[in-house]
Amino acid sequence: MQQQKIFDAIIIGGSYAGLSAAMALGRSLRNVLVIDNGKPCNQQTPHSHNFLTRDGETPAHLAAIAKAQVLVYPTIQYLDDTVINAHQIENGFKVDTFNETFQAKKLILATGVKDILPNIKGFAECWGISVLHCPYCHGYEVRSKATGIIANGEMGYEFIKLISNWTEDLTLFTNGPIELDQLSQQKLASKKINIVDKEIEELIHSSGLVSHIRFKDGSQQKIEAIYARSVTQQYTSIAADLNCDHTQDGYIAVSNLQQTSVYGVYAIGDSTTMMRSVSNAVATGAIAGATLNRELINEEF
Repeated sequence: MQQQKIFDAIIIGGSYAGLSAAMALGRSLRNVLVIDNGKPCNQQTPHSHNFLTRDGETPAHLAAIAKAQVLVYPTIQYLDDTVINAHQIENGFKVDTFNETFQAKKLILATGVKDILPNIKGFAECWGISVLHCPYCHGYEVRSKATGIIANGEMGYEFIKLISNWTEDLTLFTNGPIELDQLSQQKLASKKINIVDKEIEELIHSSGLVSHIRFKDGSQQKIEAIYARSVTQQYTSIAADLNCDHTQDGYIAVSNLQQTSVYGVYAIGDSTTMMRSVSNAVATGAIAGATLNRELINEEF
């Protein structure tokens, strides 16, 4: 790659959020390096929805279009590598990858989150295909189908209430003792929503398309789609290593302009919010790119 002594900004993470920030900065004539390891969290998802002009595209195709358009701008460079460390130095930041070291005046963290999935056989293979986390991303495609919610307690009640907008054929699988209060159980019963408290052994599927839930007692139930909430954690410790503040839920804390608690460091995309969508990632990237450019202008003027 073309060597640059000190970049205006290094963007760690080159998916939708990172590429959106890169485009804003490229159009601002800034010298930018985007570093990405090619492992997006949605790589198993067959289609991306709810994004104007690109509804139904595969995530890989969407990312390829974005990358090609960003790299039209001559001040943007893209590196396939993994960042292992980033730290502050005088007048900026130093970023180490497996293979090289770079310097920049500013950093943008577009590092995302990773899903910690339950230890249920077949769950990981179905995740993002027929085991879903967001009805706004995928609910239309499984509308009116026999649908299960794997959840419990108040969260399970609120989740199944949400999904009832897309289908009436619903079952709540608590995967153990029911933790809903009596009023919630009665409300679900009035809506003809069954609660199954048997422990789940396996999701039976073909190429990620679930067909049955098998329980530990050997019984099975036919199902066509499942919603579940995964536990998430930051994909890397870079933000923590830089001493960026985090929210109580583990997201990188940012201002409405995507600024972290560390001056010169921005964070965007899934690492900053539970609202995981392409449209939100692109929006946060554009905001960060414009804000970072203004910050450089103020420093240079």
